[in-house]
Amino acid sequence: MKISPTRTQYGVTPSPMPAQVALEQPAQVSPLQSMLRELRVRGPRPGLFRMMGANFESALEALGANFTRSFLTALGIFIGVGAVVAALTLTQGVSAYVTNQLASLGNSVIIFPGTSNRSGVSQSTLSTLTVTDAQDIAKIPHVTSASPFIITSDQIVYGRQNWTTQIEGVNPEIENIQNWSVVQGTWFSADEAEHGDKVAVLGDTVYHNLFDTSGNNPINASIRVRDQIFRVVGVLAPQGVGQDDVIFIPIKVAQVRLKNTTTVDQIQVQADTADNVQPVAGAITSLLRKNHRIQGDNDDFNTFTFTQILQQVNTSEAILTALLVGIAAISLTVGGIGIMNIMLVSVTERTWEIGIRMAIGARRSDILNQFLIEAVLLCLVGGLIGLGLGLLIGWGVVKASGLPFVITTVTLAVPFAVASSIALLFGLYPAIRASRLDPIVAIRSEE
Repeated sequence: MKISPTRTQYGVTPSPMPAQVALEQPAQVSPLQSMLRELRVRGPRPGLFRMMGANFESALEALGANFTRSFLTALGIFIGVGAVVAALTLTQGVSAYVTNQLASLGNSVIIFPGTSNRSGVSQSTLSTLTVTDAQDIAKIPHVTSASPFIITSDQIVYGRQNWTTQIEGVNPEIENIQNWSVVQGTWFSADEAEHGDKVAVLGDTVYHNLFDTSGNNPINASIRVRDQIFRVVGVLAPQGVGQDDVIFIPIKVAQVRLKNTTTVDQIQVQADTADNVQPVAGAITSLLRKNHRIQGDNDDFNTFTFTQILQQVNTSEAILTALLVGIAAISLTVGGIGIMNIMLVSVTERTWEIGIRMAIGARRSDILNQFLIEAVLLCLVGGLIGLGLGLLIGWGVVKASGLPFVITTVTLAVPFAVASSIALLFGLYPAIRASRLDPIVAIRSEE
């Protein structure tokens, strides 16, 4: 039986029906109700995948019909997701860099001056660490090398070029402790350090700023620090992230010629294996307490292992990530509210369509699924664009900073998880509202 609906005062008037069918209709039933009963006589329902496919196709048509509105709605989502991905890429790049650096120094212990007590409070104080302390520490079992540090900052002059950088007085052992590589010349020798020769090893940044203009060979070149002339014996390979802006000179020269002090600013120690780091740290504490004649609980030094520093870095990274993601979540929430608003408008605009679909056999779950799929599609498209945008921004930032570009499963999964959650959270109410419309009222709304 073919039905060709036309508009009447009830919204739709069915074609004339056979007499026997008309006689079966109760007297109190309106023509519109009669038509809907006829339309809702269903055959077997299509399978789940076919229904989902039909809903997906319908959602694409609905979004494509209002492309500009759909794009502007997704804008808030892909900006928020892009911010999340960029934040994750940046923090993961920093974490990978720090982890790599600490892994290379994982067997090290650093001793800083400072007063500590049982409550964990550390106060800055004048250093009591000495070169003799470093020499005694080097004799502890499982210690492979130890170097005191004198750290200062000054202007370096070569010809007409000058550069302000950090100057570190150290022993030659620091080359192995910090895993430096010399690309030109050599590191200064133990004899040069012992005799207090004025020799220097340049970091990559210092080398380029002093010698790039002239193009001269830096080896055996003379540079000036204050009124002291140093001979360059080596240039270091770059390590990145500001570590290359440094000059290393013998500890004795730094003490006498630059800082005029008998103490040192810190001591770095390397253990033979990672398992011996904590025992070595304990032995260092006992030795320094004895050397400094410390009684009671207040030490005048602090020891740190790189494992402890890595834990602190990871904690800081987690806090920073949570802060950045929290800021991005505000943008996502705004985008989600925009999606809810547009979906409610869409429900209002398509009330008559919803009524017709329900009249010809669509169930409430079908209407619910259709509008949920539309919301999810909006968010997933926004999430996909945001993923590309975030990776691009993250790549640019980490490369400009000299950090590694790291992509993890979390980086790829978060945009789609967040986008889907936003879609379900903010698209559920409009979908439920659409599915609960009365088909007769919905069709009459087009009058």
